Amino acid sequence: MATAPALPGGFELPLEPRLPRLGSVDAVALEERADVLSKRSIKRESKVFALELAIRMMDLTTLEGADTPGKVAALSSKGIRPDPTDPGIPSVAAICVYPNLVPYALERTRGTAVTVASVATAFPSGQSPLEVKLEETRWVVEAGAQEVDMVIDRGAFLSGRYAQVYDEIVRVKEICAGRARLKVILETGELGTYDNVRRASLLAIAGGADFIKTSTGKAATNATLPVALCMLEVIRDVHEETGRVVGMKVAGGIRQSKQAVQFLVQVHETLGLAWLTPDRYRIGASTLLNDVLMQLRKERTGHYQNPDYFTVD
Repeated sequence: MATAPALPGGFELPLEPRLPRLGSVDAVALEERADVLSKRSIKRESKVFALELAIRMMDLTTLEGADTPGKVAALSSKGIRPDPTDPGIPSVAAICVYPNLVPYALERTRGTAVTVASVATAFPSGQSPLEVKLEETRWVVEAGAQEVDMVIDRGAFLSGRYAQVYDEIVRVKEICAGRARLKVILETGELGTYDNVRRASLLAIAGGADFIKTSTGKAATNATLPVALCMLEVIRDVHEETGRVVGMKVAGGIRQSKQAVQFLVQVHETLGLAWLTPDRYRIGASTLLNDVLMQLRKERTGHYQNPDYFTVD
């Protein structure tokens, strides 16, 4: 039986005792496997299934300073009916917005299967006092957000203050418990190494994350295939060791349907069919949906639709 992950600094956190050991990531092997999986070809029928699944897994997102209630309402309408001319196209999983726009997203999605997610804890930097982060989390949960995407304090993590990072996740989880799913954003592009990605993933899971998420979409480097694979392997190891189910969300820079399919192939090969569901896997996207819709139209009719046919996200 594995003990709690041993962390640099000569101490162990009071983590779940059966979580896998931290270990060291073989970067060459990880990148090689990610590359091999990215070249996996799939048949037409499987491609249509994968594209529709990608839509069902999408967190359709707008996180801009110029966001307005009208923009959120329009985005929510698109998430509910991505292609108004084709009722066979599924709805997205969630609409993800800033806290003050949660009520408008909830109003538009009421009575549908689309959930509302809100970023919190001083997104995207995470650089605010803990009480401010907790108050923001309380506000979005009480406002009715069904999912909360929190960011870890990367400054604390990179300084070796792992207990602080762990404690913040635990405190946020206490507010969300029984009321909203918690997605913990690692901002992997700022963590530097795969070992750090694995360490941060384990910390997030130990702290109570329902999902671990790659990125805010605001950093220079966002979701990459090797990083996503590293995180999926943590989820696999935790499940094999403890039986606990943890979801995964990739976000940032995923703009083409080909990329979405590559990430889904990783999930299938690493975690199996059980994780190919919106309850366990999400794709954060702001511009991906239109490309997926065009690819679906092409697979069904043999012809590409003009991009102007679809509304701008």
